[in-house]
Amino acid sequence: MKRIIVGMSGASGQIYGVRLLEVLSEMEDVETHLVVSPSARKNMEVETGDVDLESLATHVYEYSDVGARIASGSFPCDGMIISPCSIKMASSIAYSITDNLIARSADVVLKQKKTLVAVVRETPLHVGHLRSLTRLAEIGAVIFPPVPAFYIKPSSIDDIVNHTVGRVLDFFEIEHELYSPWEGI
Repeated sequence: MKRIIVGMSGASGQIYGVRLLEVLSEMEDVETHLVVSPSARKNMEVETGDVDLESLATHVYEYSDVGARIASGSFPCDGMIISPCSIKMASSIAYSITDNLIARSADVVLKQKKTLVAVVRETPLHVGHLRSLTRLAEIGAVIFPPVPAFYIKPSSIDDIVNHTVGRVLDFFEIEHELYSPWEGI
């Protein structure tokens, strides 16, 4: 059984987090622990409409509950995915500002040497963003901007979203059929 913490912060690109949860909810051998920021919920209203995230997750936690079990190093998990990850959230984690459950859980995941994948959805990036992302990478996170891969010859937005979600799942060795691996030219 894999245990994955999923955080959704207030960046554009909520579809990445929604699709991630849809895929993981169909897997019997994956347990998800979900935290959604208030800004993510606002962006979801605009971008994806009414999605019942709670029904897609195994466990759901309040954003402000920094005392939840996923905020402790004694909570066994395989890692965390923040999708989408706002620059504000990435910066909070990079500089150990753990005043919410997403940042606190990410901080714990990093100190426990587990995998943290931040699907950073922001462009363009200024030097302040880049410094925060560099620091985040230096302390062990995977920075994963959802940049479309055109070699897959996408025919829809779903193809692009599925490819990104599949690539993220690859970091956790979770088998999926969201895209076909590159076979070479």
